[in-house]
Amino acid sequence: MAQENIIPFNFEVEKNNGSFNIDLINGGEKLDIDGVDILGDSLFFNMHIFDISIKAKIYKDSLVGSYTKNYAKNYVLPFKATFGKNGRFDDINSSDKFNGTWETVFNEDDGGETEAIGLFKVEDKVLKGTFLTKTGDYRFLDGYTVKDTMYLFTFDGNHIYRFRAFLENDTLMKGEYWSGKTSYKTFISKKNDRAELPDANTLTYLKDGFDKIEFEFPDLEGKPTSLEDERYKDKIVILQILGTWCPNCMDETRFLSDWYRKNQSAGVEIIGLAYEIKDDFDYAKNRVLTMKEKMNVPYDFLIAGTSTTASASESLPMLNKVISFPTSIIIDKKGKVRRIHTGFSGPATGVYYEEFVEDFNQFMKELINES
Repeated sequence: MAQENIIPFNFEVEKNNGSFNIDLINGGEKLDIDGVDILGDSLFFNMHIFDISIKAKIYKDSLVGSYTKNYAKNYVLPFKATFGKNGRFDDINSSDKFNGTWETVFNEDDGGETEAIGLFKVEDKVLKGTFLTKTGDYRFLDGYTVKDTMYLFTFDGNHIYRFRAFLENDTLMKGEYWSGKTSYKTFISKKNDRAELPDANTLTYLKDGFDKIEFEFPDLEGKPTSLEDERYKDKIVILQILGTWCPNCMDETRFLSDWYRKNQSAGVEIIGLAYEIKDDFDYAKNRVLTMKEKMNVPYDFLIAGTSTTASASESLPMLNKVISFPTSIIIDKKGKVRRIHTGFSGPATGVYYEEFVEDFNQFMKELINES
């Protein structure tokens, strides 16, 4: 429960060779959770790669406990689970009148606005979709409709979202968006199959007077590392600005890991520049190592700063700004920056993800084939 809202989700528990594994089910994804401990009548586990824990008491066919973000002060939410509920929602039959593409504006706390595109479709009575913004997407949303009201939810271990909006003609009115423990925004959406967002390759760029990326950050052993190191000379290098706390970054990391395994022999390297919650090298290192192990990530990581866009911008002063985790910077064999891509349109965005993958593969093929 967050802000007096109940966020439903499912997880499956299996016992193999004396140990327990959990699959957290969030819409179109399953997140593997290991390291499950049962002591007496109590259950303990961490949420995938995140520094977030569940602690619960076992009562016959139910669990009652808490969800805690260990890195945030007083961030504790009540948690309850009931055995045997296979579906996320009870007795739903969603209307397809919410299907389509919706031009959306979120009202921010500072009085500003954020443009987005809502993508919704009913499948097997469940309303599925996401919101896509210029800095990424809201990942997998599941929900339902009741008459002219839409409800959507997500819980991916870190994100906790609830949306509600009312349909009037071709407009979603009085939209409300609850996030985590305290964040609340309003939004309005209008049906528009031609809705567009700014080109993600134009938002972040090199400032005038700069022609390359330069930095020196410690690797996971504390050794200073830069693009001048022999390992990266005469190679195409992709810099991934990320944080292990960021589920959008998790989507991009899966994509880049798979791509790197297939293309490393073509003279390509990837460096993850990690910006972590705490300004503490050992803490940041352990978070990155946890991600590398659980997601089987094959490329290098450096500890670059803390988890704000201001920190990322300050550490890379040749950029106009960093506005999103993740952001990827593609550098050719001669050290020239060829593309900077803000955000990541993940698998939940459907055709937008497919278009990104096709464009990325074509662009990288061209770079690899350059003399």
